[in-house]
Amino acid sequence: MSESLFARWFINRHVLLLALCQALLISGNILLVAVTALIGQELALSPLLATLPVAIQFGGMMVATLPASLLMKRIGRRRGFVLGNLVGIAGAMVALLGLWWGLFALFCCGTFLLGCCIGISQLYRFAAVDASPAEQKHRAISWVMSGGLLAAVLGPNLAIWTRDWLPEVLYAGSFAGLVGLYLLALALLGLVRIPPPSSAEVEGEERPLAEVARQPVFVVAVLGAMVSYAVMALIMTATPLAMLACGHSFAATAGVIQWHVLGMFAPSFVTGRLISRFGTGPMMLAGCALMIACILINLQGVSEWHFLLALGVLGIGWNFLYISATGLVTDAYQPAEKARVQGLNDVLVSVTVMAATFGAGALQNALGWAPVNLIMLAPLVGMVMVLLWFERRGRGCDDQALVTEKI
Repeated sequence: MSESLFARWFINRHVLLLALCQALLISGNILLVAVTALIGQELALSPLLATLPVAIQFGGMMVATLPASLLMKRIGRRRGFVLGNLVGIAGAMVALLGLWWGLFALFCCGTFLLGCCIGISQLYRFAAVDASPAEQKHRAISWVMSGGLLAAVLGPNLAIWTRDWLPEVLYAGSFAGLVGLYLLALALLGLVRIPPPSSAEVEGEERPLAEVARQPVFVVAVLGAMVSYAVMALIMTATPLAMLACGHSFAATAGVIQWHVLGMFAPSFVTGRLISRFGTGPMMLAGCALMIACILINLQGVSEWHFLLALGVLGIGWNFLYISATGLVTDAYQPAEKARVQGLNDVLVSVTVMAATFGAGALQNALGWAPVNLIMLAPLVGMVMVLLWFERRGRGCDDQALVTEKI
């Protein structure tokens, strides 16, 4: 085997391991999506607080992401991910106790720690960029995100299999299952090798963060990630509540979430190639168009098939918009700025998603399914306008021009 072939195998092997870790993380996230709002509805004093544990989970993501990114700059990606999974184990155990004892506040503390774990572990996609040649970054991100395809099968079924593991308390077994997922991820991380931060990353010159954030490329990338995740999270979080109100079974709800996650991650095998062929801007516009199509389908009816089709289309739209935005943000920084800029990107996304998930329960209970969907049209139409403006400015300049251009 030649040296170049060995190097390519080495890189692909570790990207694959990161994809498997991502699959375990997303499996746990799907399990949480399927049960957390329902648990919140049972434990909370008011139905308006049903999605508060989900919102607090995203609050944990917001709090943890930037410190985790900066910490990984000092101790390396793998050690940071190990820490994240240990926090996840602690969070699952705290949430289990909160559920077992019927303590809503303790359950929320558990979901906060689980959010911290997710906030740390969502950097897997940037770790894949570190483990790949620069020209392969879109494909590396796509391959890691494709781990969600395995999660689409494992996550919903895990939610169904584990909810009765501890028959004394419904859903308590789900959090025991989470502990198992995080332990398996720890074992896989023991096999991962990610290049340590380079001297340019550790000692290079850094611009003020405000200067980096004024670049059009950064603004568009972050807005794309925020809109894609917030719209997707709000509709996805409200869906179990809407389906329950419409008389659909838990198994039907889990099946809808499964098809949604398949839509989120199955396209990842080709998304990187599509971005390389058609460009980032057109792929982000395609993602917006698909997410708008999801809303239009939801407005047509509330049968199980309406939910299945709409959530599947929503997942594909999220995939195109989010992966394109993730690749675009890597054009916005110099090597030494990577940790801060990646962390800032994910913090802004987490803030938006936290607000969206908290509002999901209140909006669904106060307004109903159709108004929830109509409200989501506004950010998507706004994102389309921003992308058209960005495309008119011209995306053909080289990366260095993008990094130095400001609004």
